[in-house]
This record gives sequence, C-alpha cells and structure tokens, in this order.
Amino acid sequence: MRTTVTLDADVARKLRELTHRRRTSFEAVLNETIPRGLDAQERSDAVEPFSVEPHHGGFRPGLDVGKLDQLLDQLDTDEFLLEARRGR
Repeated sequence: MRTTVTLDADVARKLRELTHRRRTSFEAVLNETIPRGLDAQERSDAVEPFSVEPHHGGFRPGLDVGKLDQLLDQLDTDEFLLEARRGR
C-alpha cells in the first residue's frame, strides 16, 4: 500500500541511518520499525501503573521523640568506633 507521510527531521535521519547500517531499503526499515513501536505502545498501555499505598509510620512505643538527636549521636559514635577498630 502506498501512503504519503511527513516525518520529523530527526525521525527521518534516524531511519536513513538505520537503512544505511543495515544496507536495506527505507521501506523495509520503516515496515520493521513501525510495528515494533506500536507493539511497545500496546505493552506499555497494558501495564498497570505503579501505586504507593501509604501506611501510618509513627514511632515505636517508648521512643522519646524529643531525644532523637541523642539517638543519632549514639549511632554515629557506634559507627565511628566500629570503623576505628577495623583500621579505616
């Protein structure tokens, strides 16, 4: 079937480059490329979008939120001591 289409310059350039690399006709490259793009579009439409289900985080019972800085300092100190023992 003969059809006339207007291609964007960058699309036409990519198709010509592919034609040259494969040493085949423009028509063959176009007839191979268009179905691949259409198939990929159908597959992406069929994939269910990812959704995040939020959960209430909250803090563990007994954790004093006002002392989080102290907890972080303790964790940093523990990590520093571990690395110092390893000789880093």
